[in-house]
Amino acid sequence: MIYFVHMKIGIDARMFSDSFTGIGRYNFELTKRFFVLRPDIEWILFLNEPEYSQFYFPENIQKILVDAPHYSFSEQWKFLRLLQREQCDLVHFTHFNAPIFYSGTFVTTIHDTTISFYPGKKMNSWWRKWAYEKVIDHAVRDAARLITVSENTKKDVERLFDIDSQKIKTIWNGIGEEFQPFPLVEEEAVRSKFHIGSEFLLYTGNWREHKNLPRLIRAFGKILRETKRTGGPSHLQNLQLIITGKEDPYYPEVKKTISELGLQDSVQCIGLVSREDLLRLYSAASVFVFPSLYEGFGLPPLEAMQSETPVAASRISSIPEICGEGVQYFDPENVDDMAQNIQRLLVDEPRRKELIQKGKERVQRFSWDQAAEETLKVYDSVLK
Repeated sequence: MIYFVHMKIGIDARMFSDSFTGIGRYNFELTKRFFVLRPDIEWILFLNEPEYSQFYFPENIQKILVDAPHYSFSEQWKFLRLLQREQCDLVHFTHFNAPIFYSGTFVTTIHDTTISFYPGKKMNSWWRKWAYEKVIDHAVRDAARLITVSENTKKDVERLFDIDSQKIKTIWNGIGEEFQPFPLVEEEAVRSKFHIGSEFLLYTGNWREHKNLPRLIRAFGKILRETKRTGGPSHLQNLQLIITGKEDPYYPEVKKTISELGLQDSVQCIGLVSREDLLRLYSAASVFVFPSLYEGFGLPPLEAMQSETPVAASRISSIPEICGEGVQYFDPENVDDMAQNIQRLLVDEPRRKELIQKGKERVQRFSWDQAAEETLKVYDSVLK
């Protein structure tokens, strides 16, 4: 057990969420454990709306309304003033967006360095790139300690910022108990709701460049063409690809690829779905596919594993570190290889059963309880 003496610790919880978004979930799962493990700490949560009004915390938890979005100018002055006013002994920035003039003691979590490798179309102006570099450089170099969510991200941070590895602690994320296989009747209900057939591939996440969706769509098209050309297997004749997540106007190539390949009847983009529906889609899917070119951690494959759905994923970045032997790997830049390995999981029943069992074993290594305890030890290493 860790003991602090009359300590005031602030958490940048502006991404706080109980949905299945990575950083929001990270805030939600850790803080609720902090409050139980260390009720003697004076916890300060810095929140934006609507989360400030939407979520209720124990009476001894102080929440402060910031209303300064990430990547905004108000983050640099409005949030800064609130931090300076509170005079916390330690602040945990759960994303790299720390105000660059904040000089208090702080810890930063780096979930990934995606923007450094795949800046995306929103980072096409010089001032956005300059601002990103200034903010992340301060968050990394001036932090008392850094937390990364994978060894792969730790290595990226060391290389990009020339940081001593001793300053960085890798703490894996956990996985929620709500992910599970659901009864057939509930799977059928969610398929009926979204007009999905009995066999489908599932992708969940955003549509950014590093998510590699156009190649996934092309690989899916190859599977369909090969199935129709050879006349089988019969259960794959009406295979579908279901893509969740909000459509991103910056990446029209997703819809364009579907149209170019004439896959409008086989590929469904169903948008953001409720957590209840997403849980059942994980369970009902024939295969969950994770085609990313880069990931700092990658929760969705673990969520699918715990739902007892076989996973096909990229052999790149942090994904092998996190998924171990629990998935069927492919080269994310090779459409043929992607298609072959996904198709294997659709037709090779022994391999499916093997990966389902290995996946169930793999997810046992990921615990939010352990993540919270290890994070508190990082705080202790700074405060002592």
